[in-house]
Amino acid sequence: MTKTVTEIEKIVNQLAKKINAPSYLLPTFSSPIGDATPNIEVDNLGLYNYVISERGNEYERKLTSDLNDLLYWIFSSVTFSMACDYELKNRIEEKDYRRIMFAKQEELLGILDKKWEEKERKEHQSILVDSPFDDLAGLRATYCGELRAKGLSESEINKLAYEKYPK
Repeated sequence: MTKTVTEIEKIVNQLAKKINAPSYLLPTFSSPIGDATPNIEVDNLGLYNYVISERGNEYERKLTSDLNDLLYWIFSSVTFSMACDYELKNRIEEKDYRRIMFAKQEELLGILDKKWEEKERKEHQSILVDSPFDDLAGLRATYCGELRAKGLSESEINKLAYEKYPK
């Protein structure tokens, strides 16, 4: 049976407490605020709608009849933001920031649902196929900035940066 928006909000709040998710990361329920905060709606067909809109423009709408899918969408977004904050506070200069961020997001989702953790892990692995970890990217970027400040050309900057910090 389809849950009401109020019932969904209660479930979301209970799950959010399990991972200490800040309330500002949670979606709104039936009342979009138009700042790209996800809004949760239940339509006349009983479908759950995950909607992102900003200033009156809708950018994304996902529909499902499965409450578990909706909850995964909500907490994938919430845990992504939490993992980004965590990585920023625990950054390791010689590591691709995604190593820490991906692990933290998977950990948080695993607290809520082991299947969500595995689903997110597969998403991360898919990302890494096209964009593998690059542990020297941060150092390379800092070095590029230093070389730019010296007035070198972009081609010379890239050549020197990749010589010093290979991919």
